Amino acid sequence: MGKKDEDKSTGDVPILCAIAKPLANEKLAGKVLKVIKKATKRKQVKRGVKEVVKAIRKKTSGFCILAGNISPIDVLSHLPVLCEDNNIPYIFVPSKEELGAASCSKRPTSCMLVLSKPLKPVKDDDEDKFKELYDGIVDKIKGQQVIY
Repeated sequence: MGKKDEDKSTGDVPILCAIAKPLANEKLAGKVLKVIKKATKRKQVKRGVKEVVKAIRKKTSGFCILAGNISPIDVLSHLPVLCEDNNIPYIFVPSKEELGAASCSKRPTSCMLVLSKPLKPVKDDDEDKFKELYDGIVDKIKGQQVIY
């Protein structure tokens, strides 16, 4: 009959896995997703566990973004260790859906590797601007790394 009253104080908070550390705060997560969107247009990303592991084993440089709400966690529990062994900075973002959307895909994505250099030469004028964004994100991620 009338409009249903919706309580907006109960927003959808993704349930995070236990190993989701370091977790990006909202501001950093927004910046990371912005860099992913730009890198996707430049063909400078690897998507999914299989591609990311393959790229890391081939000593590809970049930074890794992992989704914090993956279930079962065994799917990507080996990636933080692999990244640490290869000196690749990594960070968790709260949602696999946001990670997939940032990579211009309708599918949720569990992890991504943003490469430091594009696979093929890019013909755009924003290379310096992108490099500056990329370096800023890498510095912030390294600042949040958990030291054991």
